[in-house]
Amino acid sequence: MGVVQRELSRTFSAFFDSEKSSGVLLIVCTVVSLVLANSILGANYLSIWQMKAGGLSVEHWVNDGLMAIFFLLIGLELKRELYNGELSDFKNALLPIFAALGGIAFPALIHFSLNTGTETQAGIGIPMATDIAFALGVLALLGSRVPASLKVFVVAFAVIDDLCAIIIIAVFYTAQLSVSYLVGALAVWALLFGCRRFFKVMSLVPFLLGGALMWFLMLKSGVHATIAGVLLAFAIPSSAKEDDAESPSYRLEHFLHKPVAFVILPIFALCNTGIVMDADWANNLTSANSSGIIGGLVLGKPLGITLLSFVAVAVGICRLPLDLTWRHVFGAGLLGGIGFTMSIFITNLAFVGDAETINASKMAVLLASLTAGTIGFLWLKLFGEPAESDADMNTMDFHLTESVAAKTHNAPLHLPPASGIRSERKDTT
Repeated sequence: MGVVQRELSRTFSAFFDSEKSSGVLLIVCTVVSLVLANSILGANYLSIWQMKAGGLSVEHWVNDGLMAIFFLLIGLELKRELYNGELSDFKNALLPIFAALGGIAFPALIHFSLNTGTETQAGIGIPMATDIAFALGVLALLGSRVPASLKVFVVAFAVIDDLCAIIIIAVFYTAQLSVSYLVGALAVWALLFGCRRFFKVMSLVPFLLGGALMWFLMLKSGVHATIAGVLLAFAIPSSAKEDDAESPSYRLEHFLHKPVAFVILPIFALCNTGIVMDADWANNLTSANSSGIIGGLVLGKPLGITLLSFVAVAVGICRLPLDLTWRHVFGAGLLGGIGFTMSIFITNLAFVGDAETINASKMAVLLASLTAGTIGFLWLKLFGEPAESDADMNTMDFHLTESVAAKTHNAPLHLPPASGIRSERKDTT
């Protein structure tokens, strides 16, 4: 059976580079925040985030304002994956979809089994998500040992994880709903979508202005304002061509990579990881809620991702790329247990007003993320060596009959002629 190789797109490579660098910076910011919160400057440091500006605290502006921009980037990345990325062909998308479903269901079941019927049951969403920046940061530490398909697999299931987390936030973590403001926000979104669909507006200006209005209306509606970022992403015009520099979505995604990676997420980390470690902090890690978070991220993630992927392949629903092995899939599952950003974000929504439970949950998230990242790194370092047939670590390898999606991309497919492996390319418009 013939084999084709597909290079990673320029957009994906740029995204990977910015995210892996962001992961290192997030670790530094987390350590700085923890040290300051537990030093003699702790009270002054924590008070900074409670200062008021425009009627909202600085913490509120960070979590509802700046993070809306982060969610806009997540939405743009998801749309790119759906239009001309790994998720653009249903056959190729099935493996990360099943992995994501397993990585959501197993952690949720572990947390639910320990907290059902208690006040901390609302924390069920905390261990569901994956922090893309940290996961890619760990992969970057492994250097040339990482197959291209492993990078794409981790990004794909992590993006789906984040999509599900966004849905969970919108559906289950809405306190008081104002229908009139929500209808107004959706009306703005429909207007922006109409500008794209019927009037072929290609300028980003009306979309960004409309997005700001939609954010305000969403904030007033009671639905978390960050959802406006995701809705805006799907209203902005995009192209079916890969790496199309004329596409507004492409331009905005590239513009946002560095500000989100090196400004917004570090500020979020500084704002949300200032955890005061009192005398009982270690005991709090053994509570049902903390145990559910740690067990969900460290055990539930790798088990769910690996088992559902295996079932999907075993019954013939999908296949592994040729440069991906089950050792890689399990290692990816371990990295999926790095919850951090999204897990902390959901923590703030799950236990509003309960500072003690929020701090304990954040400590559990940090400990679980550190554990999962360390074990994932060691696993892939020791057992994740590339397959012998993987001659080029910068390309994904597919059976020719499985590469329908690869044919529809602008990325070149190639292999040295002597190998007997076929190369194909087909442009789309």
